[in-house]
Amino acid sequence: MADWTLYEVFVRSKHGLNHKHVGSVHAADAQMALENARELYTRRSEGVSLWVVPAGQITASAGDEKEPFFDPADDKVYRHASFYKLPPEVDQM
Repeated sequence: MADWTLYEVFVRSKHGLNHKHVGSVHAADAQMALENARELYTRRSEGVSLWVVPAGQITASAGDEKEPFFDPADDKVYRHASFYKLPPEVDQM
């Protein structure tokens, strides 16, 4: 068990459109991580989809680099959803 990999777990709820991070599990492989995550995080049928990702494979931005990392996007208004007119059949946004 000391050699098991740490997996981060993401669950999509029945009424949700996106996956949310709910916690972590240790497992010998990805299949075992899925099974452990199902038992631990969806016991009451809360989810319809699970993702497990080896924690070592996640790359994150550093909190102290927030301004230089995210500031360049402020001058690109065309990237905001409010810039586009959505068709009526797209009601999830």
